[in-house]
Amino acid sequence: MQTDDRINLLAKVARTPHSPQGEGQTTSDRSILTLAAASYGSRPTDESTVPTGFDPFAAALFESIVEGAYLVATSDGVFDDEERRTFERIVTAACGGAVPQSHVADLVSDLADQLGEDGIDRRIQRLAEGVQREEQAIEVLRIAALIAQASDDVSDVERTVLSKIATACQLGDGAVERALDDVKASLASPS
Repeated sequence: MQTDDRINLLAKVARTPHSPQGEGQTTSDRSILTLAAASYGSRPTDESTVPTGFDPFAAALFESIVEGAYLVATSDGVFDDEERRTFERIVTAACGGAVPQSHVADLVSDLADQLGEDGIDRRIQRLAEGVQREEQAIEVLRIAALIAQASDDVSDVERTVLSKIATACQLGDGAVERALDDVKASLASPS
């Protein structure tokens, strides 16, 4: 079970802007996850008649980020109600309030149904379709690696799912190790 402090730390690391270029490079003040969540959270409802700031590509990216994390979280075959609630809390907190927990819960239900219908390999291919640029692919992998590292022990099956995500997103050799190393470093020294 994850404590509130651990959930908050995971969420903080998830929403921290990431620069894959290395030290000394500047990043925006908002992470890709935060930006995509803001668009996803502004999805128009049936009653919406005014511009909402909704970007369907950003919403698809948000879904891809969450799905990558979800596929890792469920890869061991166990995703009970407690794990599900914790996962939803981490995603909601990582979004900084842009996406209400009820919407995250609905998305997780949809992801569970889709995984059951399509299987993991097809779902990984679908999530990669929502990724348009390399930095987005790196973010999908980084957030999935964060969920894998949440228990401080990345299992072989989680590592396999991360590798499949990296391949589907056309990230090169070593991408999984770089993502895991980045996440470990961020969790060890959250500043």
